[in-house]
Amino acid sequence: MERSTTSDTASEKPNPSHHNTGAVQMRIKNTNSHHDRLSQSKSMILSENVKVAEPVVEKEGYLLKAKIADGGKKLRKNWSTSWIVLTARKMEFYKESKQPALANLKPGYKPECVDLCGARIEWTSEKSSRKNVFQITTVSGNEFLLQSDIDFLILDWFHAIKNAIDRLPKERSCTSRNLEFKLRRSSSIELLNSLDTESKEPKPEHRKSLIFRLNYSASDTNDRNRVKSRLKKFISRRPSLKTLQEKGLIKDQIFGSHLHLVCEHEKSTVPQFVRLCIKAVEKRGLDVDGIYRVSGNLATIQKLRFVVNQEEKLNLDDSQWEDIHVVTGALKMFFRELPEPLFPYCFFEQFVEAIKIPDNATRIKSIRSLVKKLPRPNYDTMKILFEHLKKIAAKESVNLMSTQSLGIVFGPTLLRPEKETGNMAVHMLYQNQIVELMLSEYSKIFGSEED
Repeated sequence: MERSTTSDTASEKPNPSHHNTGAVQMRIKNTNSHHDRLSQSKSMILSENVKVAEPVVEKEGYLLKAKIADGGKKLRKNWSTSWIVLTARKMEFYKESKQPALANLKPGYKPECVDLCGARIEWTSEKSSRKNVFQITTVSGNEFLLQSDIDFLILDWFHAIKNAIDRLPKERSCTSRNLEFKLRRSSSIELLNSLDTESKEPKPEHRKSLIFRLNYSASDTNDRNRVKSRLKKFISRRPSLKTLQEKGLIKDQIFGSHLHLVCEHEKSTVPQFVRLCIKAVEKRGLDVDGIYRVSGNLATIQKLRFVVNQEEKLNLDDSQWEDIHVVTGALKMFFRELPEPLFPYCFFEQFVEAIKIPDNATRIKSIRSLVKKLPRPNYDTMKILFEHLKKIAAKESVNLMSTQSLGIVFGPTLLRPEKETGNMAVHMLYQNQIVELMLSEYSKIFGSEED
């Protein structure tokens, strides 16, 4: 019994060597666990930094969208219906869907995102023949057109996007915030690697390239100074614009010039180009379906524009201008590119107030009074143009162009405010009504007899 007790007791005694081994293992384990806890705490800190709050949706809905530039490169305009989601900083375009929220669930699908920081928003009537169109231009050179036929809807979107842009910082701040956002989106490993890379000293080859760049920049400065001095001499010696015009190297432009300057140059009160276009349309375009509404080939219109600006004689009966829509497109472009429209800026509000008058007779009398006050080139050009458009409307049964249709086409072209405001849709309505009234009551407004 004693022996067995002794053996049992001996077996219960800890082995010193075994104890030491266990202690070492415990120390290693404790060290590893400390390292694990440290890395875990780092990852927790990083994960906390990486978390980005879900953006709050400020507005969403359907609009027509067309992307016309990508990174400054012009794109062909292609309208499509998009579900648009607006947040405080960006817009997302989804393909048309009754359940746009499910679009993210499709494998590989990513909505098109537009960063609004530093972006510009403005109404435009030149980029599209559609009504109620505004353009968004981003810092990266992307351009988008957004449109809706519903006036209050497009106005609501315009103000919502403009307010979002106004709340954002300026372009430089946007760049730094974009960098910060990219860092937050990076994984913890990428962040640690980037920090390690930045902390390392530059390699010897990098030092050599730095020395080379410093030497090069010194010589480059001298070269730039020489170029500057040569440019200054060249600019001081170059001939004046008047000299070039006298030599015939630069001719007076027709498109893009003020109406009174064109008339002064031609010694008339109506530009010759306007007369030629009207004559051509009345000769072979009165019966054409959608005359002035249908667009001509833009490349051919630009070619005609170039010919008009470079040559004094123009033959619109030439075969290259056989498409009458090219002639009408060029005429509309001429009026659209006038620095000051046919209805001068200072008369805009007066015409708008006149069209608001409830009594028809008083309204016509007020419009007539304003028309009579216009400068002579504006009045004479307006009279011959509206007389021509009246002939177009008289053939409505054939060409399907009523006074209302012509008002929609020519209203924004002939009459616009000097500074665009959020009331563009309202202004457009009045612009159309003014042109329509002047066509319907042409004899009373432009006639010599008093009512």
